[in-house]
Amino acid sequence: MNTLDPTTSPIDCDMHTVEGLLPIREVARQTGVNPVTLRAWERRYGLIKPQRTPKGHRLYCDKDIVQIREVLSWLERGVAVSQVKRLLEDAQKSAEPANSQWGVQQLQWLGYIEQLSERPLDEDFNRTLALYPAETLCRHLLMPLLLQLKLRWSGHAKARVEQVFFLSWLRTKLAARIYHDNRELGDAPLLLLNLSESGMEPGLWLCAWLASSSGCPVRVLEWAIPAGDLALATRHINPRAVLLHSNQSIEPRHLQCLLAAGGSPFLLCGHVVSIHQESLAELPNLHLAGDPLIALHCLQRLGLLAGR
Repeated sequence: MNTLDPTTSPIDCDMHTVEGLLPIREVARQTGVNPVTLRAWERRYGLIKPQRTPKGHRLYCDKDIVQIREVLSWLERGVAVSQVKRLLEDAQKSAEPANSQWGVQQLQWLGYIEQLSERPLDEDFNRTLALYPAETLCRHLLMPLLLQLKLRWSGHAKARVEQVFFLSWLRTKLAARIYHDNRELGDAPLLLLNLSESGMEPGLWLCAWLASSSGCPVRVLEWAIPAGDLALATRHINPRAVLLHSNQSIEPRHLQCLLAAGGSPFLLCGHVVSIHQESLAELPNLHLAGDPLIALHCLQRLGLLAGR
């Protein structure tokens, strides 16, 4: 006959009746989000949907933990909590089915990244690029893979080393392609500027690679610069357009100063478009794109990828 530990309360006993699920206090310890906030995210915003014990106590699974960390990653970018649910849903819609051809390849790449294996990544990338256009590869492999990695890295012990390994590899790979394309291309380039705090921003490099693959020379400024310096850069480079990229929130005044710094057409790309959706719509002469593929299509529609 099983007996209860005399130090275990009835509530503790009730909350551990389902194996593998965690009570709210343990979730708070693992994520750093206090129980009051977790309950508010559930009740007011529908961000989490924990299970309940017969007595009504909340129990959280591994998927809930990942979701909480994903919410935190959006909040750290300056997103209001009321906007997070929509952003999470948009990200889930873009995920590739795991049983598709591309889903299988994504799983293979996840294994290479976990093992920090550069050679099979190189070989698979080169082989796939020989068979498919850059836009197809971006849509079905790279963008869904980056979404999976973002979720994986939010709660993985080896997250930092995997992140630095893969993003460094991806940046080097795409930058080499861009460099060789630029040597074959003339005319005014597309200037890309990173507004995020992170230097290795994959969305920025995907935008540059897609434009380069469409026959447009590109110049990438990987680190954020003051508006005055952007004016200097545009004077020297004379770009056909300027693409600003950020996955974080941005001060509207800073954005307005950047837009005033040059006479070229401006395109804003990244999660910043969803974060500031309403206020950005009021800015004249600014084209918006939520991801690199939308940015590519916007540039094509505006005729900015055709030679001048």
